[in-house]
Amino acid sequence: MKLSALVGALAAAALLVTACGTDPDEDLQVSSDGTVAFDLSPEQSGRIRADKVDAIAAEVPQAIRDRGTLVVTGASGTAPPLRFYATDDRTVVGSEVDFASLVADILGLKLVAGVADWSQNFVRVDSGEVDAFISNVTVTEERKEKYDFATYRHDNVALEVPAKSDLRYQDRKSLAGKRIGVGTGTNQEQLVVKWNEQNRAEGLPAIEIAYYDKTSDYYLALASQRLDGYLGPNPTAIYHVSTANQTKIVATFSGAGEALQGEIGVLTKKNNGLIGAVQKALRHAIESGLYQRVIDRWGLQTEAVTESRINPPGLPKQR
Repeated sequence: MKLSALVGALAAAALLVTACGTDPDEDLQVSSDGTVAFDLSPEQSGRIRADKVDAIAAEVPQAIRDRGTLVVTGASGTAPPLRFYATDDRTVVGSEVDFASLVADILGLKLVAGVADWSQNFVRVDSGEVDAFISNVTVTEERKEKYDFATYRHDNVALEVPAKSDLRYQDRKSLAGKRIGVGTGTNQEQLVVKWNEQNRAEGLPAIEIAYYDKTSDYYLALASQRLDGYLGPNPTAIYHVSTANQTKIVATFSGAGEALQGEIGVLTKKNNGLIGAVQKALRHAIESGLYQRVIDRWGLQTEAVTESRINPPGLPKQR
């Protein structure tokens, strides 16, 4: 089976080793720790579905109801279990697609899931080309000026290092003089930039911040030890460590820093009338137990929330 578009060349061998059995259907399952079997198939027969809730669906803006679709955009990178290409190298699957599907079902809409580069996702929302951006988007104070959020996961990030690394994380000072990879425009980048500023103010060596185009590029850099560490989404780190067996997690953090538990939310254009219905759909999913089934399906127990909130306190603005 072709897995290059799923996790890149680095993880392909590991996925093939851990694939279950020889049955064609079983060959699409990858176990991370013996308790979660990740479905890599384009069919996604195990996706959690929901019935339409008329009272909530009635709150969707009329133009969207008339169209009958919920058009969602998300990152095009390969970042299982959040959002990645299935074994056909064409169909986008993962937990973020499942959450989008659940919301669409409850709203009585057909999900249309597209992909774009990170920054282009915001442009697509701005232009009205799409209804929502659902792809591990952290609530920030700056983003709240232009967008509305309905939260559905905690935002935790992990520091992943090569398996043979002797890096022992105590605090930000542990990263002084290290080469650390982060995604551009992410809250992880903001954290590392802040830590670097604090370290430099104390006379410590700078953190060398490195950027790559794709998640698989960071993993290749880790494997070749061209990076001392990669700060990325905690779910992705857990998946990669479990399947590739080439790295380890040495620390986890709230994506918003020490003072605040970060949250991931569905992003819509501000005041376009959609976020209220989305939040109620998420609340219904949580209360009915459907939400927990998606969480369990993708091994995201440490990311689960007990309520969906509209525009909660977010990552502070950069100075």
